[in-house]
Amino acid sequence: MPPSLRELAPAGTRPVAAKAAVVRGLVRQLFLHNSDLQAYRILLMAATGRAPEEVAALTEHDIEFGSSSVTIDFRKGRARARMRQAFSTPGPESPSLLHPARPRLDAGEICRRLLELNRPLAERFGISPVPLFLRAAMFWPQVTPARLDRTSTFAGWLRERGLSVDGQPDIRRLRKSSKVEKAIAFKGRASDIADDHSVQTFHRHYAHGTTLKVIAGSVITAAQTRWLDKAVAGPVVLGEEAEQSLGQPGSAAALGLSEEAVEQLRTGQLDMGVSSCRDPFASPYGRAGQLCPVAPTRCLECRNAFVLPSNLPQLLLFADHLERLQLRLSPQLFHALWGQSRVNVTETIKARTDAEIAQARRQIAEGKAALALPLSAHVEFDA
Repeated sequence: MPPSLRELAPAGTRPVAAKAAVVRGLVRQLFLHNSDLQAYRILLMAATGRAPEEVAALTEHDIEFGSSSVTIDFRKGRARARMRQAFSTPGPESPSLLHPARPRLDAGEICRRLLELNRPLAERFGISPVPLFLRAAMFWPQVTPARLDRTSTFAGWLRERGLSVDGQPDIRRLRKSSKVEKAIAFKGRASDIADDHSVQTFHRHYAHGTTLKVIAGSVITAAQTRWLDKAVAGPVVLGEEAEQSLGQPGSAAALGLSEEAVEQLRTGQLDMGVSSCRDPFASPYGRAGQLCPVAPTRCLECRNAFVLPSNLPQLLLFADHLERLQLRLSPQLFHALWGQSRVNVTETIKARTDAEIAQARRQIAEGKAALALPLSAHVEFDA
């Protein structure tokens, strides 16, 4: 060999093996090899969330490129199953960004690169359709096409690059990572997470560890959010000064009301019994456009309610009604049905002065104030 070529051989190579080492290096420059295919398999698994054998078996006939998406046919030999899955992609005409605004793996771009790199080798040896994972194997002095070598493991690929992972280095753990991402995205709904196999398989192989923590955390968060919304999204309580300032400029916008609604609020046109209502036809307890079906029994738990000083006599009567209900119902049932209403009405009454409460009691005694409750409010029993 000429000295210029011998210099290309790896250091320490024996002279008799230098020619084969140089040719093998040149072949690796022209075509993909095991190390390259291992890296592309990792990228495609991370981009699609599919199993290693599903990704490695793909050919150009399994891939259909669209203007903004790519559809891939995956085959799972063990389950004898075939599934089509679409992934968004910017398309070949879009500029390729080396540094995108946010990290993402483009399954379509990965497939395009693999087909582009493997097509010359496949055409040279008449292989059709072009496999995505094709390499040039060197059997001196012959170069032959081959698939990804099973002896080239994920653990070996990590060692070559000086990388380490916690636990056993198994490429199938990438699949489990994608399942965790699905568990987070779908809030733990097993029917959505197990979209490429059975729910039983998901429970047996994936529904533990991080996935269970995500499901449990989602359930706890949903419960906490529900009760926090009930506790926080209650009525707006206005004092004397606040009621007098309703007519001032900017008050309507601060309360999220229109000028017309403020006028109706001040004149009592929106009075629902124990409070006034922002919009009786937009109740969170009924359909849109339907007159609130639960007023006035649930007004003290409603975000649409505005409690004015003039509502104090009705609030006192409603508090008395809840006291009577508490005697008829079990503590557990009363707390579940009326606990939040009682807390809200008690705190609203506490905000009034003793003189205001005494004046309201006199109005009730003189028959100037009454509380109109539906019949169902008087026939509630402990089941």
